[in-house]
Amino acid sequence: MSSVGIILRRELRSYFATPLAYVFIIIFLVLANVFTFNLGGFYERGQADLAPFFNFHPWLYLFLIPAISMRLWAEERKSGSIELLMTQPITLWQAVAGKFLAAWVFTAVALALTFPIWITVNYLGSPDNGAIFAAYVGSLLLAGGFLAIGSCMSALTRNQVIAFILSVVVCFLFLLAGYPLVLNLFSAWAPQVLVDAIASLSFLQHFESISKGVIDIRDLLYFAMLIGLFLLATAITLDVRKAE
Repeated sequence: MSSVGIILRRELRSYFATPLAYVFIIIFLVLANVFTFNLGGFYERGQADLAPFFNFHPWLYLFLIPAISMRLWAEERKSGSIELLMTQPITLWQAVAGKFLAAWVFTAVALALTFPIWITVNYLGSPDNGAIFAAYVGSLLLAGGFLAIGSCMSALTRNQVIAFILSVVVCFLFLLAGYPLVLNLFSAWAPQVLVDAIASLSFLQHFESISKGVIDIRDLLYFAMLIGLFLLATAITLDVRKAE
């Protein structure tokens, strides 16, 4: 088995070795259902789709994903176990990738457990299951983007609370990037090219595009590049601060 796979399995086991994993999953499922059926007006809309379910995912992830990612490296650095990890026959990049993938798989498990909602909408009507599947893909990619940012923020500090706050702030900025309120601040003085570039950084713009059932290569490249960039930043940060 590859070094990345070994790290992935070790980290994934550590998630389920404590009650925190189950608490997170329960909180995620409860909030997803509350937002879908109560705040989203699932039944009142009278439409056979899961728009009320997916519309709240960016805001659910804004706080829940940093709660997962804050421990990725901050805990390792605080306890000193990162030194033991680095003595293993693996590269720093393999360790970063393995820990990130473990967190992503854990998030995927929590997301997969929402399948009763998908079954419910099929029982009540005839939804476009292709669009729903695409929305699940978009949600998983969105979670991956949040986790990559959280991994980088966790590498910056030994304190998990600080890592959590930094992750929330940076992820929030990426969410707001496509809002007219933000774009209007730049459109008054900046060239349109810059305004468009800022808008293209928005998580919401790319997530909403996929959640409508259109899996565009540009949206996939956006998430792939963002995840790769922040994982690279994580590795560089850990390398620079390994003596601390």
